[in-house]
Order: sequence, then structure tokens, then C-alpha cells
Amino acid sequence: MKFVLASNNKGKLVEMRALLEQMGHEVVTQKEAGFSGEVEETGATFYENALLKARAVMEATRLPAIADDSGLMVEALGGRPGVYSKRYGGEGVSDEERNALLLREMEREEHRSAQFVSSIVCAFPDGHILSAEGVCRGEILRSPRGTGGFGYDPVFLVEGTGKSMAELTLEEKNALSHRGQALRLFEKRLREYQREKGD
Repeated sequence: MKFVLASNNKGKLVEMRALLEQMGHEVVTQKEAGFSGEVEETGATFYENALLKARAVMEATRLPAIADDSGLMVEALGGRPGVYSKRYGGEGVSDEERNALLLREMEREEHRSAQFVSSIVCAFPDGHILSAEGVCRGEILRSPRGTGGFGYDPVFLVEGTGKSMAELTLEEKNALSHRGQALRLFEKRLREYQREKGD
């Protein structure tokens, strides 16, 4: 099946493309499909934001569009930064600056549990919506580790691995991450949807 990835985030595109192509799908970026806009994320949840992006790109390209909205939820911060993960600290702030801000906020916290959450939504031209969610548990490190990934990966210790998300290879990350889990569940639901439709 051919999908448009509704994102301009380079790191996210690399991960999603690798997973979806592994599953046998053809994947194009929204730019390649002729959509260069930026969809405003006004939703109150990851699902709402992913749905906004998927719908906008599907309507512009008339192709099934997959969007991911994901973020980091830190227990000691009451679930922040959550849906504001990308805008934490304000617009135009780099990943390094965001991580430094998070570590400053967590400086005196002993309880460092956190989780990455990913909501995947696919909008089809026939109006059908498929969605799936994935969660990756871990904790916030005291300082960044590793050079891979993007976003909060260097400050997130993945449960049971002893490694930060940024210390994992792309294959390891896709096997364990919130986004990998969400996409595998999405693939299962896509197969069921195709069976029902008789595709």
C-alpha cells in the first residue's frame, strides 16, 4: 500500500519509513507528494494532533496519510512536556536546549520515571480512520548520553536496556520504541481493515 508520511520531522521520517517499508509498504514524504504546508497542532491529545495532520495531508494529496504525534511524559512534572514536547521551552529552541531545560527542571527530583507515547493515525480518502498507540517506559537520566536519534532520546533511559534511546541503533530503537510499537499495532489493524474491505 502507498502512504504519505504527514511530517516534516527528518528523524521521525527516517524511523517511520524504515518500519513501514519493512512491512512492505511504499512510503512517500508529504513534500514528495506535493504538500509543503505545516499543520497547526491545536489538539489537546497526541491522537487529536495526529488526526489533524493525517487529515490535512490526505485531503491535499488524496492518498492515505499517516501521521505520528508523540512526546515525553515525565511523572514528576505531572506528565509534562506531553503534547508540548516539540514546543517545550518555546518556538525555535533546539533539541539540546530542550534537553538542558528538562534536566534543570528535574535536578532535584529523585523520582525520574517517564514514558514516551506515540499516537499513529492514518486517514484514508474514503473517510476511514485507523489509529494505534505505543508506549515506551523508562526514566530521565542526569545527563545526556549517546548521539543517535533526536529530540529527548539522549536523556531517556530505556527500561531494561541500560541504554539511553540515543545509544540504541536504529534497528534496536525501532524494536523497542513507542513509535515502533504503535506502527506494529497499526499494521495489524490495517490488515484487518483490508480483509474487511476485501483488498
